[in-house]
Amino acid sequence: MSYDFVVDSYAWIEYFRGSGAGRKVKRFVEGGNSATPAIVVTELSSKLVRDIKTGVETDDGRRRRLEFVRSTTLVVVMDGDMAVLAGEVDAKRKEKVRNWGLADSIVLTTARSVGAKVVTGDRHFANLEDEVVFVPREG
Repeated sequence: MSYDFVVDSYAWIEYFRGSGAGRKVKRFVEGGNSATPAIVVTELSSKLVRDIKTGVETDDGRRRRLEFVRSTTLVVVMDGDMAVLAGEVDAKRKEKVRNWGLADSIVLTTARSVGAKVVTGDRHFANLEDEVVFVPREG
């Protein structure tokens, strides 16, 4: 399994919004050779369900977006070895970064497992310049 970029939830959300950050994400999403951790698909699914409840999204729109994620990037499912490494990353990052999340650890571990870069604008990743393609929101 090989990929150069790991697209996180932040990047996918901005991509679907069509924001300035999302336009920067486009080449990683549509250019191939990118992966999305299964936990990111879970986070996106949850957000889209909440968006349906507020009238911002539809059931069909949610289905289409999630299918797009699965069809344009490799969805990576964490195995046992990766789970152990993600736990180690999580403990270390929580010492350094306030509000670092377990999903962040899984995203970072997914990238590190193959030497890929995380595509994100999430400030939690700000001090990992060598491991991240940072696409912050504008404005």
